[in-house]
Amino acid sequence: MALQDLENVASSSCESQERINMLKSDIASLLDKNAEFEKRIKDLTERLRRAEQGKDNAQKQFLVLGENHKAGPFGTVKGLRTNPTVIPDESVNPRLAKILEEVAVQKEIIVALANSNVQSMLEVWFNSIKKVGIPNYLVIALDDNIESLCKSNGVPVYKRDPDEGVDSIGKTGGNHAVSGLKFRILREFLQLGYSVLLSDVDIVYLQNPFHYIYRDSDVESMSDGHNNMTAYGFNDVSDEPAMGWARYAHTMRIWVYNSGFFYIRPTLPSIELLDRVAGRLSRESKSWDQAVFNEELFFPSHPGYDGLHAAKRTMDMYLFMNSKVLFKTVRKDAKLKKLKPVIVHVNYHPDKLPRMKAVVEFYVNGKQDALDPFPDGSQW
Repeated sequence: MALQDLENVASSSCESQERINMLKSDIASLLDKNAEFEKRIKDLTERLRRAEQGKDNAQKQFLVLGENHKAGPFGTVKGLRTNPTVIPDESVNPRLAKILEEVAVQKEIIVALANSNVQSMLEVWFNSIKKVGIPNYLVIALDDNIESLCKSNGVPVYKRDPDEGVDSIGKTGGNHAVSGLKFRILREFLQLGYSVLLSDVDIVYLQNPFHYIYRDSDVESMSDGHNNMTAYGFNDVSDEPAMGWARYAHTMRIWVYNSGFFYIRPTLPSIELLDRVAGRLSRESKSWDQAVFNEELFFPSHPGYDGLHAAKRTMDMYLFMNSKVLFKTVRKDAKLKKLKPVIVHVNYHPDKLPRMKAVVEFYVNGKQDALDPFPDGSQW
């Protein structure tokens, strides 16, 4: 082959390789753009869904709260389920309002209270949120150590101004004391016009919970129930043989809502709920916040007592899963093990940190036997 021919082949080969590299670069660029477009489409779709939901709720509010109407045909009448939101008042807490404006998405935010007693769980908590890619969350730091921890890990944090009495609870109190404190603190978020997904720190996030919220009630809460009956309600028959013919009495039962994970909208009934619970907890030193939370939500009006008129919804127990459901049922069922919950709340077990880590290993890292070493319940 002549020298000229060799040079032509070499030149052609170089051009071909350069062309291949250019095509590869173009493909990579298109893939990046495609991923970006898919993300934008998903975001726009979610915004559209929320806008349509808000429009539908607004129309229902107008129809019910506006001029009077005759009842429609049988089976078509629907009462108002979504109370209107309050008018935001930024004067309540301008500093918090500024933080929420930067962190919240669509006026919604996940909020957790934490002091140094729960630091290890808090780290698992916010790392799981980061892993899912949830941007709108905030830690209310109850001491300087937690504030520093959050800032060093790029976690949105808010430390309240000094409040005598309240701060001593926040800095040194255990789980129940801090749980009671949250009802007082949450009020400001609602007054500022934000919906809050209140979260304890013994929770692992596996999906974005805001994709599974209905927003049709004042309060949406996960249940402590462990099956369809206990989580969503059932007719329980009480038997009193001494009554003879009337020995059987039907009762309506439901297991309590979990006050460590609930979504609350900025409505008047919601704020009244927080005021009622916080007020009772301040007067009843031995009361448990979760018991008071449920009593105020569910007890009806009766002589000497005006009940709360708040709409409520129970979350899907397999999506918003408590640790009794996970360790007693789900991990032993081949089909249920394939489901991916939105969150797992280790509320039924005192060995919270190792179980939280096991949940991460099982659902995030795919270690199939990660949940096996733990007993169904606790050892005491």
